[in-house]
Amino acid sequence: MFTKGFVRLNWVSLVLIYLVVIAGSFVRITGSGMGCPDWPKCFGSWVPPTTEKQLPENYREIYGEKRVKKVEKFARFLSAIGMKETAEKIKKDPATYEELPFNAGKTWTEYVNRLFGFLAGNAVLAIFIWTVFRHRKKRKLLFLATLNLILLSVQAWFGSIVVATNLVPWTITVHMFLALVIIALQLVIIRQISPVQQRQLVLSKTMRWLILIVFLITAYQMFLGTQVREYIDELTKQGLGRDSWSDRLGMTFFIHRSFSWAVLAIMTFMVWLNWKTAGHKSVYWSYVILAVELISGVCLAYADMPGLVQVSHLLFASVLFAILFMQLMRTRKSPVFA
Repeated sequence: MFTKGFVRLNWVSLVLIYLVVIAGSFVRITGSGMGCPDWPKCFGSWVPPTTEKQLPENYREIYGEKRVKKVEKFARFLSAIGMKETAEKIKKDPATYEELPFNAGKTWTEYVNRLFGFLAGNAVLAIFIWTVFRHRKKRKLLFLATLNLILLSVQAWFGSIVVATNLVPWTITVHMFLALVIIALQLVIIRQISPVQQRQLVLSKTMRWLILIVFLITAYQMFLGTQVREYIDELTKQGLGRDSWSDRLGMTFFIHRSFSWAVLAIMTFMVWLNWKTAGHKSVYWSYVILAVELISGVCLAYADMPGLVQVSHLLFASVLFAILFMQLMRTRKSPVFA
């Protein structure tokens, strides 16, 4: 048996991971990713400065030199794993080495993001330590807790790479998908230790297939969404304002928007089928989350993509991903940890 405290700790960890996702999204829409030019410290301190006067006169040169070393090290790593073309592109891109002037607002926005990351990391570490001391004989649980801690450490390291490469778009996408993998692993742990989540959802074969299809489309939609976001980053670098983004995003944005209506149609049928048969609340909740997600998507498309709506769009997509993933797990009998 698992104590209520252990179950609560895992739920708290999941919430903290989501807070990191929200904070990271807010960092991205405000352009605060380079608010701290180094990692894990911020301008060489655990508590960042509030004014430029607190920094050395040549601070941009100091952190620029550190960036060059880290970029070269990362480029060597990419070359070693067969990504030579990507490595050369990063090394030759002048934007990679651009050191921005100090901005207190952006610095503290990025700092708060890192604080949430620190809290989430400590929660996952606490789960690992608790598992080692109290449940080490349960090998599957120990494996999952260890894997999640390793992935979070990799995520933290990759966060430093995102900073070092001056927010190269694909690195931000990888950073986000690592977060989704960590969320999925955390949900697997919760599924196994929480008596409520261990209850099987008795659904028809048709419903199980529909949930799987919607989950896969949602995951693909999130990938397309990151591609759209990368295009937006490029348009921003070109100095184009929000009012011109929608007209320049091309086919990826069109597919992303069209798939949303496909998901809505499938989930509408799911809700009707659920109402006629099982009546599980989680199916209704996933439909509500999808509706809010679609509304935020419409606002993005027709209201010049306001920043806060971008944050909510990613948040609700991540929550929908989690609900559908948990539903998929609960359609099967919960295996007992051994």
